[in-house]
Amino acid sequence: MGKRALERRLSEVADFADPRVEWEQYPTPADLAAHLVHLADVHGDVARKTVVDLGTGTGVLALGAATRDPERVVALDRDPAALRRARENERRVAPAVPVEWLLADATRAPLCAANRATDGVTVVMNPPFGAQKGNEHADRAFLETTAGVADVSYSIHNEGSENFVEAFAADAGGDVTHAFRAELALSRRFDFQRRERTTLDAEVFRIEWR
Repeated sequence: MGKRALERRLSEVADFADPRVEWEQYPTPADLAAHLVHLADVHGDVARKTVVDLGTGTGVLALGAATRDPERVVALDRDPAALRRARENERRVAPAVPVEWLLADATRAPLCAANRATDGVTVVMNPPFGAQKGNEHADRAFLETTAGVADVSYSIHNEGSENFVEAFAADAGGDVTHAFRAELALSRRFDFQRRERTTLDAEVFRIEWR
């Protein structure tokens, strides 16, 4: 399946039924999810690997990975409503490999380095950007979990995060191997948003962990 075909398949993923602003529950657009999963697959980071989606939300990244012949896909979220929607989306996408959905806080994930699969663990995630007051640098906790379980990770962050991500990776024994800009086109969902549609500038990073 090519990237465009994957994007069409992931476009079937439904949005959050009742998004929570404090958890920054925004959907990952199908085009970005397809591009991230395709890139991971091209680099040999999906097929026959264990893929872990931290803070899976609607499940789009996990479902994309599940179409690319992984050994196993595990998706975590602390919101039961989000997991219900993700399971509904699994029926829409119908990947060949079933996803294991876990109700868990990705920043306190019940995972450990000792459980790393023989063929490797790849983390994919679109963590909260930390844009809400009192939630600054929320993505740091997701990276801390990732550093403990992943061989490779792909993560989406707010624009201007390059220095932070590179410094964190270096301190935690990782190397940023790829980085590219991305756009998240989002519809209005919260009262404080004035525009019906807005575009967030973002950055995506591939990190190899030692």
